[in-house]
Amino acid sequence: MDNQKIDELLEQMHQEIKKTESVDEKGEELLHDLSEDIRNLLERTEELRLADSILQRIEQTIEHFEVTHPDLTAALSNLSAILSNAGI
Repeated sequence: MDNQKIDELLEQMHQEIKKTESVDEKGEELLHDLSEDIRNLLERTEELRLADSILQRIEQTIEHFEVTHPDLTAALSNLSAILSNAGI
């Protein structure tokens, strides 16, 4: 997958996170941190340092929202697989 497609996916995920409602305090913190990681990847700042961090944060967010927000969970799972396959 080329960088443009990854950027588009990251931007789409960023928008999905921004419109997620009805979350608890822990969920809000996870989404905020994940959103920051995605924004940093889009800006390509500290990309190597963020690679492991974002994948771990995606996993934590999936675990937290898997029951209450299945669409977000599915999108995050897809994002995680694509980033892993892209070597990020």
